[in-house]
Amino acid sequence: MILLALSGGHILILVIFLVLLFGGKKIPELMSGLGKGMKDFKKAIKDDDEPSSTEPPKAAPKTENKKEPLKE
Repeated sequence: MILLALSGGHILILVIFLVLLFGGKKIPELMSGLGKGMKDFKKAIKDDDEPSSTEPPKAAPKTENKKEPLKE
């Protein structure tokens, strides 16, 4: 089993890497977008759990298998 434990040193290395990769000005925009995305995702999950209407689901139409007689 892989344990994903991050120590203080690991987090510091990640922060330095992100600052070098994206620059200091871009990181707040990225985090804001990430937060909005998580909020929208949670809202979508919550909306899917609630029934959208009080009508029961419609059943699929029944099809009949009629075999045609063989033509000679």
